[in-house]
Amino acid sequence: MRDWIAVIITVLGVLLVLAGATLILLRALPARQPAPVAAADPDAVTEVVPEVAPEPAPITARLSGAWKAPTPADRLIFWGIVLLVLAAIAAGAITFNLGAAGGATPVTR
Repeated sequence: MRDWIAVIITVLGVLLVLAGATLILLRALPARQPAPVAAADPDAVTEVVPEVAPEPAPITARLSGAWKAPTPADRLIFWGIVLLVLAAIAAGAITFNLGAAGGATPVTR
């Protein structure tokens, strides 16, 4: 039964990580823009204004922003990793051994 639980959790974890990666890739694709409308006057000259790209934020600001306000894709990947770790624990790949020992110490006066 433990193996079945590990397999199910592993599959769900992988699906969550892949879904998060897909969301990131889809957001990285360029946005589709509608086709330009033909001008009423074919002799009219339209001036094309180049778009100025904003200055990218420093890497520290981007990392702290991702940590403070994660996107849905980041959350999917995080929970997928949590499920993969739980699957490894359920399968026995990760084990925890806790122990305590008590000993009598001699009292000297």
